[in-house]
Amino acid sequence: MRESRVQATKVGGSLMVRLPAALAKAEGIEEGDEVELTFRKARTSWLGSMPDLPSMTRADELDIHE
Repeated sequence: MRESRVQATKVGGSLMVRLPAALAKAEGIEEGDEVELTFRKARTSWLGSMPDLPSMTRADELDIHE
């Protein structure tokens, strides 16, 4: 079993997910094959959520350890 993170896309009134070609090839999946899926919503890291936050300076690092 392999894992892959993909993004859901709206198509008409439904949501669609695409299998990456490399995953389909590795698993031998071809058009028309029936596949079994297990879903869970991916957790998003909070890192990068504050792009305007300045980088930590050496002085900041020293303050943490005092």
